[in-house]
Amino acid sequence: MVRNITVDALHGGCAGDSFADGIRIDAELEPLAGPGAPVKPAVYEGGVYQEDRRWASPADSEPKPVIVIDNVPSQANRLEDALRHSRTATGVPEFVLDFADLSLPPHIPPRLSSLQFPHRNADAYLRDARLGDQDFIKAKVGQAIVGATAQTCGPLLAWFPQALLLGFWQSHLGKKRTNAKHARAWVSEIIGWVPAATKTRQRGLKGDSLNLSVEEAVLFNPDDAVDWQVAAEKKVGGKRERLSELGHGQVPFMRDDAPAAAVSFARISQRASVSFAQLRRVSLGRDRNDTADAAARALLVAIGLHAHVLAFGRGFALRSGAELRPKEVAVTWLSGDGDEECAPLEDGTTLALLQDAKEAARLAGVPLDGWDKEPTVLTPKPNLRAAIEATWPNLDEG
Repeated sequence: MVRNITVDALHGGCAGDSFADGIRIDAELEPLAGPGAPVKPAVYEGGVYQEDRRWASPADSEPKPVIVIDNVPSQANRLEDALRHSRTATGVPEFVLDFADLSLPPHIPPRLSSLQFPHRNADAYLRDARLGDQDFIKAKVGQAIVGATAQTCGPLLAWFPQALLLGFWQSHLGKKRTNAKHARAWVSEIIGWVPAATKTRQRGLKGDSLNLSVEEAVLFNPDDAVDWQVAAEKKVGGKRERLSELGHGQVPFMRDDAPAAAVSFARISQRASVSFAQLRRVSLGRDRNDTADAAARALLVAIGLHAHVLAFGRGFALRSGAELRPKEVAVTWLSGDGDEECAPLEDGTTLALLQDAKEAARLAGVPLDGWDKEPTVLTPKPNLRAAIEATWPNLDEG
């Protein structure tokens, strides 16, 4: 019999005395261009992929070579971005750091969401923000968030629930201040199995209609290359480089200079899991009771399930050359009493589950202060503002 994941099931599974272990989602993925079509994995310093060897099955005689196409931290960021885009429907809390009065180039976003902060509630952008005319970490809500832990999680449930699901480490306040940390409960990866090649490079040639000389010496400001000149001698304030550094001339990409190429895989899989054992570390502390704690944990699971469906429940693009779509998906309820197949997860059902979990949490007394409200707007402190202006000076002035 197929199990339906309901709020009652999540409350029971997340209870302190439960022997349920969690939920696992296994998906077989296919490149949009078809089976075996090349897919671009994430590339790291030195132009390398994250290579590994994994056991595909306990019955295998030896592990298989794999490349991690999208790793755990990257997958977590994709869940957060899905929540950011859907917050009108879900009501998930959000802070917005507003840079509207700063002169920034067009590719820099004028606002930064708390669902984009690299370190979530422990991020330096939050530390260096102001709420109205007060430093954020001196405001009442800021003190509560900064001082929160997984064992006194009320302020995080109210304002940063994703941090309790995806983990955090409060490491940017100094050694003598809080260094609270909490391991992620949700883990997800996309793996490419048995790569056809691992060292291939994408050869190419940057063309030039006039075939200008790439050896010609030019002078320019590397921070503002709009004005440059051909010159034989270096002048003060200028940098002497070849014309190719400014985008002119035919430039071949060869040998180690060529970027790592996309890879053909025998199969591509995604595995996501949420650990009830890790979530049982989450508690409201002094204000806790068993019902409220279970309701809080259930809400976190519902957030993860809905974010996963939004991010990966249809065709998705990880990066250029990495467009994938799910072909087969299996959801499993993991328990000491026996694992059970679950009904498929769909956008409508997971959104309803999240709304039900939120209402149950509210009735149980879980603090949800930031939910279902307009984003709370923050502004940069003077020191952060100075750093931004130094990094991105207004080159159009003067």
